[in-house]
Amino acid sequence: MDAFVTMNGWVGTDVQAYDGPSAFATFRLGATPRFRRNGDWVDGPTNWISVRCYRSLAENVAGSVRKGEPVVVTGRLRTSSWTDQSGETRDRLVLEASVVGHDLSLGTTTFRRTEKSVPEEVSEDEREAMISSVEQRQAAEVTAVAG
Repeated sequence: MDAFVTMNGWVGTDVQAYDGPSAFATFRLGATPRFRRNGDWVDGPTNWISVRCYRSLAENVAGSVRKGEPVVVTGRLRTSSWTDQSGETRDRLVLEASVVGHDLSLGTTTFRRTEKSVPEEVSEDEREAMISSVEQRQAAEVTAVAG
């Protein structure tokens, strides 16, 4: 069984695109719930999740989605684990996107079809090594900002 979810929110970081045989792109998605308290609208705590896209979706997201834009993402919920520079194991929820689109309840967009290309084959080990490298770099950036 897989955990398929749909989440809408705002793109919180620039889309980071990685070329190569197994192209992928990542960004952080933030969703802040709003509710009424004593007749006033109040923001709840923001929920952050990493979004990862592969192949043509990655290329299209990198060319279409920008920080601060509202999006809807559907995909599989995964837990990504890595070892940081201090040797500690870290975990992060990742939404492996199968669909990403602008949230049209908040604005308009224009669709343009892309030409399909034939993807190169890449081994699962090569793909996982690329992902691990990116996650370690992102973890170091988060640590640097937090420190």
